[in-house]
Amino acid sequence: MKKLIFITLVFFACSQNDPKITPPGNAENSEAKNITEHINAIKVVDTDFSKGRLGLEHEITLEDLEKFHGHLCDGLVVGYQALGEALKVLYPGGIIDRTNTRIVSKASPCLTDAAVYMCGGRYQFNTFYVSNNIGGLFVVQRLDNGKAVSVNMNKGVKPAEINRLGKLAVKGELGSCELDELKKLEIGFSENLLKTKPSENFTVREIKDFKWEPVLKNDFKKTDILNKNKPRCN
Repeated sequence: MKKLIFITLVFFACSQNDPKITPPGNAENSEAKNITEHINAIKVVDTDFSKGRLGLEHEITLEDLEKFHGHLCDGLVVGYQALGEALKVLYPGGIIDRTNTRIVSKASPCLTDAAVYMCGGRYQFNTFYVSNNIGGLFVVQRLDNGKAVSVNMNKGVKPAEINRLGKLAVKGELGSCELDELKKLEIGFSENLLKTKPSENFTVREIKDFKWEPVLKNDFKKTDILNKNKPRCN
């Protein structure tokens, strides 16, 4: 009987959640994930199979984009909102034809992932390329009528401290606790973006006589993995 009680107690103890083994950063990640709730989805249309016809409609959410990218961050929110504004201008009917769209993106890992996922562009099909020489975050174009727009963030929207710390992080000059502070600032910025109308944060401008001039460049820094082995803040 005593042996049975002992086994039961051991099983009960092992089955409880031990706060000491909570994944590092879990609280902050949960806070970031809450940002994705109650965000309007973007409607897109694609072909219905590998050799199919146009007509299969989907809804893309910020949470979908997060899974594609790997994590939620302020750059992903920026990309989602900015492209949402640009695509509304190109497709006023509300449904984005990803078979009829091409895009140029700045080199940020967040922005490029938003570009290919939301617009369906791929370099090998001549519908996507990366350039830091464009005037905005993105240049997006409809193929059927040639209409092109650029979209950029309005001045003063993004806190300057995020840019300052971000540049230091890319250089590897931020300590572990400073990285955590940068993450908190980015979460706060993301929350502020999503509390306001995207039209207040971004400006879309039509580009007349836009020239599609794809370049192939593969030496951009993937800045979201540079500090992956940095120790946690104690």
